[in-house]
Amino acid sequence: MTYAEYPQVRIVSERLMNPETTERLMNLIIAVGGIRRVVLNGPRLPAVIPYGPARGIENPHVMRRTIRIGGQEVELQVHVGNVLLELENEEYIPKIKAACDEAFTTMSYSFKEGRFMKTEPTIVDFAKYGPDADKAIVGITDPGSRSGPIIIQGTK
Repeated sequence: MTYAEYPQVRIVSERLMNPETTERLMNLIIAVGGIRRVVLNGPRLPAVIPYGPARGIENPHVMRRTIRIGGQEVELQVHVGNVLLELENEEYIPKIKAACDEAFTTMSYSFKEGRFMKTEPTIVDFAKYGPDADKAIVGITDPGSRSGPIIIQGTK
C-alpha cells in the first residue's frame, strides 16, 4: 500500500469549538482507533500578542487551554473549527462518523471524505525538516510555527 492510498476525512463544525468540545471529540475519535494522522485547524491563538500597541504582552485568551487527548496533555494553539483525519482504512469511517454524532450534541457539523492533507513532501517540509523528514508529518507542517507538530502516541 502506498502512502497516498489512506482514506482521509474532514470534520467541520458549524462554529468554532470550545476546548471541552474539542477534547470530547478527539477522545471519542481516538477511542475508535485506526487513525494515522490528525490536524486541528482554526484561527491561531498566540501566547503573546504579535502586533499592535499590546505587542509582546501575554495573550490571556480563554480558548487557549491545555486539554487531555488520549492520556496526553496538549496545549491548544488554535481555536478549532475543523479536524482533518487520515485513517488506516475505510472500515473506520462509519465509526468515526458515529463518534462525531455523539460529540456534536449542541451544534451541527459536516463530515466529508476526500483528500485534505498532502501526501508527498512539500518544499516547506524539506526546508524545515530536511530530506529525511518523518513520513507522519509530511504535508502538515506549519511554516510559521517555531515548534514541530504534537505527536500523540496511540494505544494499540
